[in-house]
Amino acid sequence: MQILNVGAGRTDNEYKAAEEQRRIGLRADSREDANYFFWAAGLAAISSGLLPGLRINFLINIGLFDLMNAYGGSVIQLHPFVWYSAVVVTSVAVLVGLGFAARSGQRWAFLVGVLLYSADMIALMVMFSLWAFGVHAFFVFKWFQGQKALKDLDDPTASTF
Repeated sequence: MQILNVGAGRTDNEYKAAEEQRRIGLRADSREDANYFFWAAGLAAISSGLLPGLRINFLINIGLFDLMNAYGGSVIQLHPFVWYSAVVVTSVAVLVGLGFAARSGQRWAFLVGVLLYSADMIALMVMFSLWAFGVHAFFVFKWFQGQKALKDLDDPTASTF
């Protein structure tokens, strides 16, 4: 009994060429989705208010900032610049590092980004920052797509259509 495959009617060379095109496309998609880590790092710096004249809290925000403002108490009030600077520098460094790891094809970087932003989305929901929640959801979706492209790239059973 002969098993028919999806590539029936194609020569081996055509099948190999189609498979290579699929792999090239998945790599390109993954790299494009990894670039959103750099966008997120830039928007995190803008949302902090540490850059003079730039602050858009209703659209771009970090949930940790809202929680620090609401529940930080006297610790945050003593040295707010130090706390905000520490959070911004840490989050920007983590996002840039994840961006470079994701661009090099590391699937774990996408998954860590999804987990971190999902946790921050919970903080945004608690603080009723719905627009910023939407921006976070966009990044989570793009990073999920990036890790899925890398997963499909490693899957030898994926078919080409």
